[in-house]
Amino acid sequence: MADKSSLRIVFMGTPEFAVASLDALVKSGFNVVAVITAPDKPAGRGMKMNESAVKKYAVEHAIPVLQPEKLKNPEFIQTLKELKADLQIVVAFRMLPEVVWNMPPMGTINVHGSLLPHYRGAAPINWAVINGEKETGVTTFKLKHEIDTGDILLQDSFPIRENDTAGEVHDHMKEVGAKLLVRTVEGLIDGTIEEKPQSAVVSRQSAVSNSDNSESHLRITSDELRLKHAPKIFTETCKLDFNKTVEEVHNLIRGLSPFPGAFTMLDGKMLKIYRSKKEVTDQAIQNGQTDGTYITDGKTFLKFRGSNGYIHLLEIQLEGKKKMLIEDFLRGYRFQ
Repeated sequence: MADKSSLRIVFMGTPEFAVASLDALVKSGFNVVAVITAPDKPAGRGMKMNESAVKKYAVEHAIPVLQPEKLKNPEFIQTLKELKADLQIVVAFRMLPEVVWNMPPMGTINVHGSLLPHYRGAAPINWAVINGEKETGVTTFKLKHEIDTGDILLQDSFPIRENDTAGEVHDHMKEVGAKLLVRTVEGLIDGTIEEKPQSAVVSRQSAVSNSDNSESHLRITSDELRLKHAPKIFTETCKLDFNKTVEEVHNLIRGLSPFPGAFTMLDGKMLKIYRSKKEVTDQAIQNGQTDGTYITDGKTFLKFRGSNGYIHLLEIQLEGKKKMLIEDFLRGYRFQ
């Protein structure tokens, strides 16, 4: 078995989240022979060509960079073969064709931002926060045909605090994931990691769930255990529904902050809300107010009615304006 310096690794990733893992590999002395990342794209008002965060890091550290438009391109496949990678690592990248992920002898491992098998999909961090989870984590696993279903290598968990945003969870998770990735590769090298099929993890969770149920001794099968999913976030997902509880509204706001942002309408304009706090009360019901009604003193607070209280807006952005704290917004805004 190869050691750190001789194990040939090809790293695939694009955003800042992936840079933490790449940096951890480099600083741990692993031999990253190339980086695969997204092609440069025009961005901003001047439409200047924008390089991915991973490419910028690779260039600074003299790591060769490949930026294929199509991962099945024969020239790219041939170049990849010539790199003779022992192991490929994927962090926040696109889906890989089998000809790519099945190429190296040690396979391809992925760093996923959830405790698999829960929250498979494109937005695991967002949905964990939106659903009000108290805990999340990172999983390293071997890629296979179905997305996010490969055998689990290692996992690490951490708490989600009541007011944490998806952005804050993301920033903590990238560091946890980077450390877990290093431990994973070290474990693969020395043979101390036992791969676990996700079906076995589901079955173990079923058994735990069953043991907590004093009314039934029937074993819950893996097919019956309801898994939580993390589909792509669409615009409709971001629209606030104040008929829901303030807990649900608050969780949606923080689960979509800082991007893409939950929104409602204020005086006919889109109002994005990035931070909020809950006020649970039945006073508004007694006063006959309807859900979605807002109340403000025009100076220090703006709150919207939910089904069981109010959502206080703390950080917002009105259509056409910059992001600002609520006090700054109220200082210059005139309600219609």
